Amino acid sequence: MGISAARGLFQVAFHVAGSAAANLSFKWTAPCDMTLLHVSAVGSNDGDATMTVGDSDDADEYLASFAVGDSGTPVEKDGDDFLDTDGNSHNAYYPRIADGTVVAIAVDFDGDGGTAVDDLTIVLTLAPD
Repeated sequence: MGISAARGLFQVAFHVAGSAAANLSFKWTAPCDMTLLHVSAVGSNDGDATMTVGDSDDADEYLASFAVGDSGTPVEKDGDDFLDTDGNSHNAYYPRIADGTVVAIAVDFDGDGGTAVDDLTIVLTLAPD
Protein backbone atom coordinates (compact mmCIF):
# COMPACT_ATOMS: atom_id res chain seq x y z
CA MET A 1 0.00 0.00 0.00
CA GLY A 2 1.45 3.36 -0.97
CA ILE A 3 1.01 6.67 0.78
CA SER A 4 -1.29 7.81 -2.03
CA ALA A 5 -4.02 5.57 -0.58
CA ALA A 6 -5.34 8.35 1.64
CA ARG A 7 -8.53 6.60 2.75
CA GLY A 8 -8.31 5.38 6.32
CA LEU A 9 -4.93 6.94 7.09
CA PHE A 10 -4.30 8.19 10.60
CA GLN A 11 -1.45 9.97 12.33
CA VAL A 12 0.19 9.72 15.71
CA ALA A 13 1.98 12.92 16.72
CA PHE A 14 4.26 13.95 19.56
CA HIS A 15 5.39 17.45 20.47
CA VAL A 16 7.76 18.62 23.19
CA ALA A 17 7.78 22.38 23.71
CA GLY A 18 10.97 24.13 24.72
CA SER A 19 14.55 22.89 24.77
CA ALA A 20 15.03 19.19 25.55
CA ALA A 21 17.33 18.59 28.52
CA ALA A 22 17.48 14.79 28.33
CA ASN A 23 16.78 11.90 25.99
CA LEU A 24 13.12 11.28 25.21
CA SER A 25 11.09 8.09 24.89
CA PHE A 26 7.60 7.86 23.39
CA LYS A 27 5.60 4.64 23.44
CA TRP A 28 2.10 3.72 22.36
CA THR A 29 0.24 0.49 21.64
CA ALA A 30 -1.00 -0.26 18.13
CA PRO A 31 -4.82 -0.39 18.28
CA CYS A 32 -5.08 -2.68 15.21
CA ASP A 33 -2.93 -4.29 12.54
CA MET A 34 -1.40 -1.41 10.59
CA THR A 35 1.27 -0.35 8.12
CA LEU A 36 3.80 2.41 8.79
CA LEU A 37 3.85 4.71 5.75
CA HIS A 38 5.70 7.87 6.73
CA VAL A 39 7.61 9.51 9.58
CA SER A 40 8.55 13.16 9.86
CA ALA A 41 10.56 14.82 12.63
CA VAL A 42 11.72 18.38 13.19
CA GLY A 43 13.05 20.80 15.76
CA SER A 44 12.71 24.57 15.62
CA ASN A 45 16.44 25.19 16.00
CA ASP A 46 19.67 23.99 14.37
CA GLY A 47 19.95 21.04 16.76
CA ASP A 48 21.73 17.70 16.63
CA ALA A 49 19.00 15.34 17.85
CA THR A 50 18.74 11.83 16.42
CA MET A 51 15.99 9.26 16.75
CA THR A 52 14.98 5.67 16.08
CA VAL A 53 11.56 4.06 15.58
CA GLY A 54 10.98 0.49 16.64
CA ASP A 55 9.06 -1.64 19.07
CA SER A 56 9.48 -2.72 22.68
CA ASP A 57 11.81 -5.57 21.61
CA ASP A 58 13.99 -3.71 19.08
CA ALA A 59 14.50 0.06 19.33
CA ASP A 60 15.33 0.47 15.64
CA GLU A 61 13.07 -2.25 14.19
CA TYR A 62 11.48 0.17 11.69
CA LEU A 63 13.98 3.03 11.34
CA ALA A 64 17.67 3.09 12.25
CA SER A 65 19.10 6.21 13.88
CA PHE A 66 18.66 9.36 11.80
CA ALA A 67 19.05 13.10 12.34
CA VAL A 68 15.91 15.08 13.17
CA GLY A 69 15.15 17.99 10.82
CA ASP A 70 16.45 21.44 11.72
CA SER A 71 15.13 24.98 11.83
CA GLY A 72 11.53 24.07 11.06
CA THR A 73 12.28 21.84 8.04
CA PRO A 74 11.16 18.27 8.79
CA VAL A 75 13.15 15.21 7.79
CA GLU A 76 10.87 12.70 6.08
CA LYS A 77 11.26 8.92 6.11
CA ASP A 78 9.21 6.54 3.97
CA GLY A 79 9.34 3.27 2.05
CA ASP A 80 12.93 3.77 0.88
CA ASP A 81 14.12 4.22 4.47
CA PHE A 82 12.24 1.63 6.56
CA LEU A 83 13.98 -1.57 7.67
CA ASP A 84 12.64 -5.09 7.26
CA THR A 85 12.85 -7.68 10.04
CA ASP A 86 16.41 -8.54 8.95
CA GLY A 87 17.53 -4.89 9.22
CA ASN A 88 17.67 -4.27 5.48
CA SER A 89 16.14 -1.34 3.61
CA HIS A 90 14.32 -1.79 0.29
CA ASN A 91 12.69 0.38 -2.32
CA ALA A 92 9.04 0.87 -1.28
CA TYR A 93 9.05 -1.31 1.87
CA TYR A 94 6.44 -0.46 4.51
CA PRO A 95 6.61 -2.25 7.89
CA ARG A 96 3.55 -4.10 9.15
CA ILE A 97 2.79 -3.50 12.82
CA ALA A 98 0.61 -6.08 14.58
CA ASP A 99 -2.30 -5.17 16.85
CA GLY A 100 -1.00 -4.77 20.41
CA THR A 101 2.61 -4.03 19.42
CA VAL A 102 4.24 -1.38 21.60
CA VAL A 103 5.67 1.14 19.14
CA ALA A 104 8.71 2.94 20.57
CA ILE A 105 10.39 6.17 19.51
CA ALA A 106 13.73 6.99 21.13
CA VAL A 107 15.21 10.48 20.77
CA ASP A 108 18.80 11.37 21.63
CA PHE A 109 18.14 15.03 22.43
CA ASP A 110 21.59 16.29 21.37
CA GLY A 111 22.94 13.57 19.08
CA ASP A 112 26.49 12.85 20.18
CA GLY A 113 26.85 15.76 22.62
CA GLY A 114 25.85 18.51 20.19
CA THR A 115 23.09 21.11 20.41
CA ALA A 116 19.85 20.08 22.14
CA VAL A 117 16.69 20.04 20.06
CA ASP A 118 14.08 22.74 20.65
CA ASP A 119 10.32 22.35 20.09
CA LEU A 120 10.51 18.77 18.78
CA THR A 121 7.62 17.48 16.67
CA ILE A 122 7.31 13.89 15.41
CA VAL A 123 4.48 12.60 13.21
CA LEU A 124 3.89 8.98 12.14
CA THR A 125 1.43 8.29 9.33
CA LEU A 126 -0.15 4.83 9.32
CA ALA A 127 -2.81 2.85 7.50
CA PRO A 128 -4.98 0.22 9.18
CA ASP A 129 -4.61 -3.22 7.56
